[in-house]
Amino acid sequence: MSTDRSGAVPEIEALTEQFQKLNKRKIESERDLVNAEQNLNELKQQARDEYGTDQLDALKEKLEQMKAENTRKRAEYHQSLVQIEAELQKIETEHHATDAN
Repeated sequence: MSTDRSGAVPEIEALTEQFQKLNKRKIESERDLVNAEQNLNELKQQARDEYGTDQLDALKEKLEQMKAENTRKRAEYHQSLVQIEAELQKIETEHHATDAN
């Protein structure tokens, strides 16, 4: 609680207004906390349903496994595309050679 420069104590109306503002902020903060906890519980349930756990370390490990699997699959896909492209190039080369004769 602050006082003015003269050191006088604020009037009761000013103190009441300050209390009401602080009380309103408290109520809003409590409501936000309840909403955040509810949201967290919903997200934890979703994590348990989808990934079998809501433990952060286990989820991080699962994420790393998923990233590694994704990298492996992308590499396989890339290799397949390279192979297909090489086979198409071979066919085109053979086709051009046949046309030239």
